[in-house]
Amino acid sequence: MAFNSIAFNVRKWGKCACTAFINNITTKYFTTRSEENIIFFTVPMAYSKKFSFLIPFLLLMLHLHESTAKIKGGYWFTASGSPASNINSTLFNHLFCAFADLDPNTYKVTISSSNAAQFSSFTQTVQQKNPSVKTLLSIGGGASNPSTFSAMASQSSSRKSFIDSSIQQARSNNFHGVDLDWEYPSSSSDMQNLGLLAREFRTSLISEGRNSGKAPLLLTAAFFYSYNYYSLDYPAKAINESFDFINVMAYDFHGPNWFPNRTAPPAGLYFQRNSGAYQVSGDLGIRSWIAAGVAAQKLALGIPYYGYAWRLVNANNNGLYAPATGSAFGGDGSMGYNQIRAFVSQNRARCVYNSTVVTDYCYSGTTWIGYDDVQSVTAKVNYCKKNGLGYFVWHVGADDNWVLSQTAYRTMG
Repeated sequence: MAFNSIAFNVRKWGKCACTAFINNITTKYFTTRSEENIIFFTVPMAYSKKFSFLIPFLLLMLHLHESTAKIKGGYWFTASGSPASNINSTLFNHLFCAFADLDPNTYKVTISSSNAAQFSSFTQTVQQKNPSVKTLLSIGGGASNPSTFSAMASQSSSRKSFIDSSIQQARSNNFHGVDLDWEYPSSSSDMQNLGLLAREFRTSLISEGRNSGKAPLLLTAAFFYSYNYYSLDYPAKAINESFDFINVMAYDFHGPNWFPNRTAPPAGLYFQRNSGAYQVSGDLGIRSWIAAGVAAQKLALGIPYYGYAWRLVNANNNGLYAPATGSAFGGDGSMGYNQIRAFVSQNRARCVYNSTVVTDYCYSGTTWIGYDDVQSVTAKVNYCKKNGLGYFVWHVGADDNWVLSQTAYRTMG
């Protein structure tokens, strides 16, 4: 007997939804099988015309059964001091390995010799605890040179070099995807070229998946907290159509190096009017991305596992927006969540949660630290649930015995 096969992309519809639905509709007329992210319906030729009307119905039902799983992402990087084997990967569905580099001469993606072994084993390591977790190779980061990314994106030949080498590195090191972390496109031509890069990247991933017979690699990016980078707009249409999802870096709003004279929330979900602080927030950023046309389900809200320490002018004036004199400990004043919890314990610091802004802070003497603790993380993840978003954290190595990660995971459900 001859057969016709109909293939459906699981990535689009969600594997759990497809599996449940298929189990319900399989009859003597249909057989099914799955390969990677594709599910095949096999229909005997004798019945193919008779049941052709079911094809639109199947598509509709798969759409209605689309997976509701949200992004629970986390970044790990080698300089964190915490090995990948320590990651509790059961608390995440996507883990980002940071960072691969961009060669300024060839515009190819490279992995340093010091990172090579850890990167190549990353997927195998984190899947020992969670076999279903997806891993992505993150390229760039805050310490990378934005001019190199700008030059790469400016020419079709250099974009191709970047894309091809990204795919090669991801495949050869067993990652499930590629994450672009260009901080930041800083001209109108950069933004236009980012749109071209995104579309060409998606086209190449589809082609490579087809030619290799493998599931196409995921494509994600970490972008500014807002669709508008100062006076420049991100190419929202190309982003929405090309990336599987984007990580919205809704943090570093305030810090003692660039906002030295007052304490302030480093990553407030909302802002407080007439506070003297910058009028920025995670909510404003998310709403700007959605208004620009990026689907809510493609947005992951960034949650920082670190904070910033200011030096108070007066130990008795210790609230939000209190007078300060810059960093409490030198440098940029940043502290990992695990370091903040140690400070609280050792100094018997007073801790306060502000539900208006959604931020935590603690103080002892003239040291004041703004950060996200359990209550802020709970509120932010509930915000994500309400608005159909996912979340990601920077970075997993700064958690304290997985307290924040467990809070986020359980809150999202």
